Amino acid sequence: MGSLSFEHVDVPAYLARLGLEPEPPSLDALFRLHKAHVERVPYEDLEVQLGRVTSLDPAVSFGRIAAGRGGYCYHLNGALSALLLALGYQVTRHPGGVQGHGEAAGIHLNHLALTVTGLPETSEVGWMVDVGLGDGIHEPLPLREGEYKQGPLVFRMRPSEITPGGWRFDHDPQGSFAGMDFAPETAVMQDFAEKHVELSTSETSGFVRTLVLQRRDAESLDTLRALTLSRLPGGKTVLESPAEWWTAIEDVFGVPRGVFTDEERDRLWRQAVSQHERHLAGEEGSAVLPSA
Repeated sequence: MGSLSFEHVDVPAYLARLGLEPEPPSLDALFRLHKAHVERVPYEDLEVQLGRVTSLDPAVSFGRIAAGRGGYCYHLNGALSALLLALGYQVTRHPGGVQGHGEAAGIHLNHLALTVTGLPETSEVGWMVDVGLGDGIHEPLPLREGEYKQGPLVFRMRPSEITPGGWRFDHDPQGSFAGMDFAPETAVMQDFAEKHVELSTSETSGFVRTLVLQRRDAESLDTLRALTLSRLPGGKTVLESPAEWWTAIEDVFGVPRGVFTDEERDRLWRQAVSQHERHLAGEEGSAVLPSA
């Protein structure tokens, strides 16, 4: 999976964030790690909303997540790959491409995909592990064609039609994107550097245009997009005050407001209000989420 150093990452702190203890690699342990990660570590673009281009170094993402934050796929899957390697798993990073509704499929490098192989119980089957798809999977999926129901969503895995030897993840029609393909080749973090800058700075990027947080559990999906908090299955509500908004960010998504300065908190709230107002005015203020 390319060069990866994990000597300077704090594995106990990361596992504490997930509410887990270290244990040897196994299918059950991998499922516990994956479920805890998507339940406790949110998919979020708050650093982008603050105008900051974050590091792609998994050790940096590792530390930020351990301290109570989240990120998007480069951070979440990058950090998870470092954790899995440190725990003794055989994990590989792959170049991937998330496809928005109505868009053409492709390996656009807007997604870092992961697979785990060599598990003692299923040595002949690899697994897609992905904590960076926002409203995606709650548990790992086998690299085996079929449909898989997880809570209110149904996914499909199948061989990719655009990259020989790769795989295609078809999202549930209720999801925020159509699907994701990933190639069989190994990727290194530098492969995603140019796309990461684009996603973090371009006016056309969904991460720049819309503040978003997402969190999965076994039976539901929570999303905050600007001021609108939604739950699937369930309904939507508009958070109309900074206090109500920050309470949701803390209680639903687990991001403590104290990690931001007063100025940063005010900026994030004002941007969410502006995005919500543009949405009400009929402007297209969001793009494919997640796109990394």
